[in-house]
Amino acid sequence: MEIGTCTQDAADASPRAYAWVVFALTFALLLSDYMSRQVLNAVFPLLKATWGLSDTRLGSLSSIVALMVGVLTFPLSVIADRWGRVRSIVLMAGLWSLATLGCAAAASYGEMLLARAFVGLGEAAYGSVGVALILSIFPARLRSTLTGAFMAGGAFGSVLGMAAGGVLAVHLGWRAAFGTMACLGFALVVAFRLVVTEARIAQDRGARVPGAAQDVKRPGLRSVFAGLFSTVSVICAYLGSGLQLFIMGAVVAWMPSYLNRYYDLPPDRAAVAAAVFVLLGGTGMIVCGAMTDRVSRHVPGRKWTMAIAFSLLSFVLLGGGFYASPGPLQLALLGCGIFVVAGTSGPAGAMVANLTHESIHSPAFATLTLVNNLIGLAPGPIVTGFIADRIGLVGALQVAPLVALVAALAFALGKRRYGSGMQAVRSRYPASAPQ
Repeated sequence: MEIGTCTQDAADASPRAYAWVVFALTFALLLSDYMSRQVLNAVFPLLKATWGLSDTRLGSLSSIVALMVGVLTFPLSVIADRWGRVRSIVLMAGLWSLATLGCAAAASYGEMLLARAFVGLGEAAYGSVGVALILSIFPARLRSTLTGAFMAGGAFGSVLGMAAGGVLAVHLGWRAAFGTMACLGFALVVAFRLVVTEARIAQDRGARVPGAAQDVKRPGLRSVFAGLFSTVSVICAYLGSGLQLFIMGAVVAWMPSYLNRYYDLPPDRAAVAAAVFVLLGGTGMIVCGAMTDRVSRHVPGRKWTMAIAFSLLSFVLLGGGFYASPGPLQLALLGCGIFVVAGTSGPAGAMVANLTHESIHSPAFATLTLVNNLIGLAPGPIVTGFIADRIGLVGALQVAPLVALVAALAFALGKRRYGSGMQAVRSRYPASAPQ
């Protein structure tokens, strides 16, 4: 198996202007991706009133997207890597935009659920393929910064989707909210298709690093799978990240409804207020990632310690927040809890990169996305809705932070086995020296 490696020249090279254009367009599509996904949460109260839906059914409309992403992200990422990342991105973005337009035209719960499933199909591999495209045309020294910013873009897209969707839904109707998101997606697809091409990407990479545009033999599927789950530590990183995002997914999905029911905010104001919490979550991903890099600069194992700390903090802050009475203290606790709950994304992603070889980083991050969705973002809203139908929304949101204790245990086990895990990676790929 031939493995491509980055040279020191590649690491030190400066990114060209075209690379930043590609980043901007890819990031803009990521915003559209999450706006199309999260606009639904802003119109929960209106859909409930229109079709008389239970909280379980409302939660399923959110969870079906994450479920499709979780199930399909790995196979579609592998296909996209071979078919062409640029063409795959255009196809995926066009599909989720068309499906979002279908949400606007839905006449029943069943039609809406089907349209949302196609939104998930379109979005399934975008995260892993998009970040792989970006990293392929930037110097290696910028990988952590670009990956962190790209992942946080999901939170910012959620903010825009919920805030804009809530305002549009109140003034123009919930169908207009979905239709606007679809039109934005179509416009960005056209811009991306006109500017970004496979040939131009290869030319830019070749100009930055001579020989980089040449094809490199990719590892076989057996080698890929063996490397993805080769150590206990990398499995713990996958699990810990997914468990924390269960809490994030639950709180993000139900915060507009919580503010509507317990603070008596109308749907548009509830959506805007909830968007502030999501913005805190996205900012926390960046800040917590930077803090982790600083603390673990000379001791990489401290990334596990930081992940454990963020998990425990989120349990204390969110658990205490939802037990507190509505008011300023509760909002402050919830804001701080949201800030740290997804702060584990940076440390977990870094550990996945450290514990897998560079040649399989794309499927490794696809696997991380799969786990994040299958045990995190997909079940979070629907499980919370199921519990809410039985003990009330407040009770359900009080239960959700308990998952952080399990995440902390996973990170603790990963830390304990980290040394042996790193040695296993070095033994499997003696020519490499992951940090």
